[in-house]
Amino acid sequence: MQLRLPTSISDAQRCLAEGAVPIGGATLVWAAWQRDGFPEQALSLRHVPEANVVGAEELGGAVLLHRVDTTVPEVLHRAACGIGTGAVRRTATVGGNIVGSTLRCLLPAALVLDARATVLEADSVYDTDLTELVAKRPLLLALRWRTPLVSGYRKVEGDAGGPPPLVVAAAVHTDADGDAGAPGLLRVAVRDGYEVLSESTPFDPDADQVLHALERTDLAALPAPARAHLREQVTDVLARTGV
Repeated sequence: MQLRLPTSISDAQRCLAEGAVPIGGATLVWAAWQRDGFPEQALSLRHVPEANVVGAEELGGAVLLHRVDTTVPEVLHRAACGIGTGAVRRTATVGGNIVGSTLRCLLPAALVLDARATVLEADSVYDTDLTELVAKRPLLLALRWRTPLVSGYRKVEGDAGGPPPLVVAAAVHTDADGDAGAPGLLRVAVRDGYEVLSESTPFDPDADQVLHALERTDLAALPAPARAHLREQVTDVLARTGV
């Protein structure tokens, strides 16, 4: 297998056009390739600058998980820190986790940030939402979002060999149509098993009012323990807005 390491977007597109298969950090595909056979060409974006940025409002798809630091919002930093072991985080990539994994540990955090994805194809570069990203599984170049006022993340310890552990993420965003510094919207996302649910509701400093609104969404169907963790996370995030 030839591993191709382009240094620009145009080089990467040429590799895709010539049949190279995206490899990410290879933490997920290697075993399958050993079983089913290796492709003739693989493609890594590790040397493409746009895929390796770590900023306050953007994160490259080729960034290794251990590089996701406090530059990004708390919810995304804590999500990355909680994935696998240190060895996994030094190998696995942001794009591989969201696009190539069934666990998608970073997806709840990205959802509450209302992130947009920039994806790379052989003949185009375009922006899309996370729903299309997960459904079509293109090559992720980068994620971008607006910095929230406050965010939070909770991962509940699961049973060894059991389903993926429960994840609850939340973020409060500013009022885009009013006071630029005022809270306007709360976004929450829950990973229960392999399913990820996300909802949003107008901000209210009264946690009971917000939780009542969320109970009128699909989140009401979550098991009681999951709803309890959701209540605690929402209450904590609302309290930290200082409103």
